[in-house]
Amino acid sequence: MPLSDTTRLVAGKEAPLSGFTRLLRQLHIDGPLLGALLMICGFGIAVLYSAVGESLRLTLNQVLRLGVALVGMLIVAQFPPDFLRRWTPWAYLGGLVLLILVLTSGVVSQGARRWLDIGIRFQPSEIMKLAVPMMAAWYLHHRPIPPRPLQLLTLAALIVLPTVLIAKQPDLGTALLIAASGVIVIVLAGLPIRVMVALGVLAVPGALVLWNFMQDYQKQRVLTLLNPDSDPLGAGYNIIQSKIAIGSGGLFGKGWTNGTQAHLEFLPERDTDFIFAVIGEEFGLLGVLMLLGLYLFVVGRGLWIAAHARDTYSRLLAGSISLTFFVYVFVNTAMVSGLVPVVGVPLPLVSFGGTSMVTLMAGFGILMSIHSHRKLLPH
Repeated sequence: MPLSDTTRLVAGKEAPLSGFTRLLRQLHIDGPLLGALLMICGFGIAVLYSAVGESLRLTLNQVLRLGVALVGMLIVAQFPPDFLRRWTPWAYLGGLVLLILVLTSGVVSQGARRWLDIGIRFQPSEIMKLAVPMMAAWYLHHRPIPPRPLQLLTLAALIVLPTVLIAKQPDLGTALLIAASGVIVIVLAGLPIRVMVALGVLAVPGALVLWNFMQDYQKQRVLTLLNPDSDPLGAGYNIIQSKIAIGSGGLFGKGWTNGTQAHLEFLPERDTDFIFAVIGEEFGLLGVLMLLGLYLFVVGRGLWIAAHARDTYSRLLAGSISLTFFVYVFVNTAMVSGLVPVVGVPLPLVSFGGTSMVTLMAGFGILMSIHSHRKLLPH
């Protein structure tokens, strides 16, 4: 007998759900996923309070942004996957139009043209973090998988076009992450191993070609990764100070708001890209492992939702959102630890910022919608 929305089986008998559980069901909210997200956000608010010099104003500003993001997640969760699938091409096309507007009339800040100001300043590239995997999943929904060569070429075009537009802003880090979100959909669709190996081989000359199109500061970041001590007061300063902060935390950390590297302002971008170093310094290895454990739970829960989704579009999209979230976490933590070049990727749900958090929560809203419309297996 299929499970209903208001009962569950206990020892072979149906028992009524609790009022709170019933409310979550009615709102299409997945309780375990929501709980883990709130724990990450709560921990992030505490860390951010220390990272911004115990500024109550900036902390409350982030709490307000978090509230807006949670409302956005709740709204998105109400849309069934079929509705999202029908509107996916329009969201993708709208995102492309906004990216073109950025290149022609966007706001320039710190040498990059990445923002539009329509009364509210935002980055259209954030929209494509969801629109690209949604479009790839939409394209594969009614087609046989694994995708055939012609379909792979079409998917490549759908992914490369927004990637190039974002890279021209320039924002190479975001461009590569968005490309990764689309590639993950293709891999989840059953891309043959021989094709993945061939693409890996082609990536080597591709990287050499990409090097010729990179900005000077982007090339310097790659060179600094190989030898940060070559310019300790310049290009290598961020990584050196970050590793000092993480290493000085030890097992238990120096204590909340007691981080010297952050509070004495040795650590740059401590409230955004390098906030993971603040966590390592103040909460130590145990604090880092706790946060990473919560992140892994979120990824695992997302993959569980993908495995129980009812159609190809939902499965591919849920899997891509979950694994892309993992990529964001990996890139930021590896960057701060000196394992990959420095790129502008914030720590999800922890770093100071608004647009990124809204996009992430909207993605989790999609996951919750897919979960609430999952396959119900008979007992």
